[in-house]
Amino acid sequence: MEHRRSRRAVMRDRDHRTAMQRFRQGAISAVGSVKIKLLICSCIAFLVFALVSRTADSMRWSRRTDTLDIYPVSRRGYNIVINTWKRNDLLKQSVSHYASCSGLDSIHIVWSEPDPPSESFIKFLHHVVHSNSRDGRKIVLKFDINKEDSLNNRFKEIKDLKTDAVFSIDDDIIFPCSTVEFAFNVWQSAPDTMVGFVPRMHWIDQSKGNTGSYVYAGWWSVWWTGTYSMVLSKAAFFHKKYFSLYTNEMPASIREFTTKNRNCEDIAMSFLVANVTGSPPIWVKGKIFEIGSTGISSLGGHTEKRSQCVNRFAMEYGRMPLVSTSMKAVDSRSSWFW
Repeated sequence: MEHRRSRRAVMRDRDHRTAMQRFRQGAISAVGSVKIKLLICSCIAFLVFALVSRTADSMRWSRRTDTLDIYPVSRRGYNIVINTWKRNDLLKQSVSHYASCSGLDSIHIVWSEPDPPSESFIKFLHHVVHSNSRDGRKIVLKFDINKEDSLNNRFKEIKDLKTDAVFSIDDDIIFPCSTVEFAFNVWQSAPDTMVGFVPRMHWIDQSKGNTGSYVYAGWWSVWWTGTYSMVLSKAAFFHKKYFSLYTNEMPASIREFTTKNRNCEDIAMSFLVANVTGSPPIWVKGKIFEIGSTGISSLGGHTEKRSQCVNRFAMEYGRMPLVSTSMKAVDSRSSWFW
């Protein structure tokens, strides 16, 4: 009998210990679960707080940048200078298109024809500018009339430009406004530099050894090597001060050479800017729409004539001021491949 009672007591103790162990395990498990839940909730709360704070900071920053005057007034807009020659239909298309671009302050037409533009033509272009300008902007349209037919006319100083940036363009080339505005933004970051869409290169003439003789290289050389040292002024931004430097400070013999040979005024401007800055230009990637016929670049002997210009200008400067680079500015917002 006693043996049975003792056995029952042992079993009761064992059941009690088992129950206690299960209780402790359950309690530990419950506490652990609560801790995990608290940890998860804390992480979620922290994440939400961080996102809200970041959004608030971002919104505050956006409001600040909207009212921040990042650039002086003279650098918030640009002027388009269009070089033209007896292609009124192309000029109409160019003026009509660029008048719709935001940021544009004025359009100056370099007119070097023997006869001045007719009153009806001037009136028509004014109407086009007024009709196509957006946001109530008043875009100035002016004809810069020249008595002499010279390629240097496109770089004559314009006294009444209110903003510093000049977009020099030929009358037969069209760029989307978004592309022009991107190039303008690039120029704003480097206002002393030429920023353009048509890169070119100069190389040492290996056939003559390292004697300071150079060869002008066109687009295919740039495409193959990825290197350039000029952007042509047929489609380029630069500071308006270079008009004055080109006309009044650059060696007169260079202007005389371009007038006589009817070529290379664009190379002369590249030499001038490089000589002032000691830096390369900036090539901007952009889609070019050529609405006119082929120009002098399609004529025979073009590369040889341009090489003569490069060597002549280097001699005038007493050195080679052009600086080569492989950098290209690309608008990543609209490009899958940079």
